[in-house]
Order: sequence, then C-alpha cells, then structure tokens
Amino acid sequence: MSLQQRVIDAFQRKFGAPPAIVVRAPGRVNLIGEHTDYNDGFVLPMAIDRAAWIALRPRTDRRLVVQSLDFDQSVDVDLNQMTNTGPGWAEYLKGVAWALTDSGRQLEGWDGVTAGDVPIGAGLSSSAALELATARAFATVSQLDWNPAQMALLSQRAENKWVGVNCGIMDQMISAAGAAGHALLIDCRSLENQLVPLPPGNAVIVLDTATRRGLVDSAYNERRAQCEAAARFFNVKALRDVSVAQFEARAAELDEVTRRRARHVVTENDRTLKAAEVMRAGDAAALGLLMNASHDSLRDDFEVTNSALNVIVEIARQQPGCWGARMTGAGFGGCAVALVKAEAATAFDQAVTAAYTQATGLTPNVYICHASDGASVVP
Repeated sequence: MSLQQRVIDAFQRKFGAPPAIVVRAPGRVNLIGEHTDYNDGFVLPMAIDRAAWIALRPRTDRRLVVQSLDFDQSVDVDLNQMTNTGPGWAEYLKGVAWALTDSGRQLEGWDGVTAGDVPIGAGLSSSAALELATARAFATVSQLDWNPAQMALLSQRAENKWVGVNCGIMDQMISAAGAAGHALLIDCRSLENQLVPLPPGNAVIVLDTATRRGLVDSAYNERRAQCEAAARFFNVKALRDVSVAQFEARAAELDEVTRRRARHVVTENDRTLKAAEVMRAGDAAALGLLMNASHDSLRDDFEVTNSALNVIVEIARQQPGCWGARMTGAGFGGCAVALVKAEAATAFDQAVTAAYTQATGLTPNVYICHASDGASVVP
C-alpha cells in the first residue's frame, strides 16, 4: 500500500470521513556543495521520491488535531495558545504554525494524519519534509499564497527559533521548490535558485553507512570559525567572495589548517557551479568526476568524513556504471551519494551492500532515488 493510501485510510478510521486534502513534501539529498552554505556559497540539492504526507480536512475552530502514524501519537493544539513542550515531531508542526502566524498570516485549524518514508536521522531532511508539508497544509486550508521561497524561509525560521536547530536554508528550499528530473542550484547568499536537469538515464543512489554523526556540534563550530578567520584574512564578507586564483595567490600566507579549510570551500563553490554547467550539457561523466573531487576535498582538506564514509565511497567508485560518489551532509557519519547508470542501479545496490558489510560488519541502507517535485497538494 502506498504511503498516500495509508494516510487516507488512517484518516478515514480516525475521523470517520475521507480527507478533503492530501499534501506531500519531499526529503532531499545534496549532490554537491558541502559546507558552502554558511560561507554564503552554492549548493546543488535534489528533492527525492521519499516524502512526508498529510491527509487533512479544515476545522471551523483554531485547533490542530493530528495523528502521526510513524510515532503512533496524536496531538491537539490550540493555535491561540501554543507552547513548546520539548523535543518531538509535533514541535515541527507547532513551529511552522508559529512562524506563519508571527509573519502576519491568519491560520485556520485542521484535522490530519501524517506519515513519511524519509529515513529519520540519515541526513535526508525528514524534518524539512514535515515542515513544508505542514506549511502546505496550512496554506491550503487558510487560503494563503504559496510562494516556495517565502515558505522555505518561514519553515527554516520554525526550525531555528522554535525547534532550536541552527540549520541553513538548503533543506527547506529544495523541499519547497524541487522539480521532477532536476536538481536546484541555490545561491545561499541571495537565495536565487535555478533548476538544473539531471543527466538522463542515471539514478542518484543514497548510501547510508549505518553510522551516525558524533561530536558534530563542536567540530562544526570549529570549521565555521576557521572559515570566518580565512574570510577576514582575505578581507571579504565570506569565502564565497574568493576565487580559486585569488586563493592560490595568497594561500602560502595562511597557516596550514586554515589554508586547507579555505581551499575546500573555495574549490567546492567552483565545483558546484561547474556541476550545474555539466548537468545542463547532460555530461554524467564530468559530474561524477566533480563529485569524486568534492569527497576527496572533504576528506583531506575539510576533514569531516569518517572511515565508514571513506570505505563506502571507495567501494561505490569501483562498481560498473558508477560515475562518481561522495559523502553528503555534515559528515562524520551518515550518508554518501553516488551517480550511477540507471540500468546498473540494482546490481550496484547489491554489490555495494555486500562489499561494505564484509569490510565493516555494518549493513548499509541503500536508496535508489529519483528527483521529485517540491511541496504540493496531491490531486
């Protein structure tokens, strides 16, 4: 049974009538452009065909009554008197309601049932998917204009200020504005974005190492401080303002660690823009080489991989039909992403799973993904 049908059936059982509306919003994987977002740089994510779904109907009062099939819990929230009751799935819904209200939008209540198939904790943005599905639900019952960029910013604000996670804009933007068959080149400074077609005949495969990020906050803050120090050295607002040539001309003046951190960000921005160019040309081989170079830079210059990520990327690169592979996300565990010929995807999945398990004793989760549309009302 499809997830769409599951939420519809569960809604019928809980509320005694079919839902009036069904919405969905996808998770994402970043193809290239890692640790560039907080340096005002460029990222190139794609929305995946895994999503958060909500079946719902409007209410005549300002209450939010929602059941989560994933957590087997229900909440009943008065939109006039919301409080943050601590970590949990419901805070993402309340956070979006708060951010929309705080922006001056008038909200109506709704009854809903939600479920998702974006793996939680794998770095594929299950939280952004739930936020944008919630925003889509509120926009539909409250007759709000749907502006993807504005809704992404409000959902980011919900996660930053209500949930308390200091994420950038990428996850919400791609969940709001993705399109089937395309990735989205996002300028993290201006929020301008352009759809970029994926090379035809290929699959994007997410490789979950089954390791989870540890000690990430301190390492993340340290990397961020090192990048800011490098930007001050170059007398620019952020490292996105430094070209590869400008970096190379003065790199020797930096201490070794700051030099390597800055080199990653400057070259990664360059790779991300080049990736968009080669994708427009349909050149899968060139995109794969850029993905490989990105991983090597994250491993050697930015030092945010771990042994599991390095092993799974190396195994992936050895498989027939694989153009390239790299870690994706913050690093220190989590997922890698590979670009693979579509006809080789199943064999790739089996071979990588077997070799990685033999090498590490861990069983990876492998997701063969296709680029999907952003947050939408389902007919």
